[in-house]
This record gives sequence, structure tokens and C-alpha cells, in this order.
Amino acid sequence: MPEARFLVYTRDDCPLCDEFVAELSRLPLRYELRDVDGDPVTLRRYGLKVPVLICDGRIVCHGRLDRVAVLRVAGG
Repeated sequence: MPEARFLVYTRDDCPLCDEFVAELSRLPLRYELRDVDGDPVTLRRYGLKVPVLICDGRIVCHGRLDRVAVLRVAGG
């Protein structure tokens, strides 16, 4: 089974984003960080929801990390 590909949208000066990423880094998975403010389309889509965790184009969780949802999507 292929490894789930996670993408995290955050922004600078966002304590909630920092906390989200710190918690996420404790889980056994790989993810890519992106700045939501770097693209107008992404900003419109996710700007009010950051931090946002995406897998295969779908929101897994946003705001606070949902470990159960993340691990379910990751297959663990």
C-alpha cells in the first residue's frame, strides 16, 4: 500500500500553526509544509482554516490536530 501523502498549510506568525506542526512531527509520517499565503487560490480555499492538514486533496483536520483522523488516514 502506498504511503499517504500529507500536506500542511500554515502561515507565518501563527502560534496555532506552530503547535499543530509540533504535534504532527511526533507522529510517524511524512508531510510537506506550505505557506497558505503563497498562492491566491490556496489562500481563498484554506486561509481562514489554517493550520490545515490535507491528504489526497481532502481535509483531514484543521485548527487542532486530530490524531485519530490522521492515523486512520495514514493506515495506522
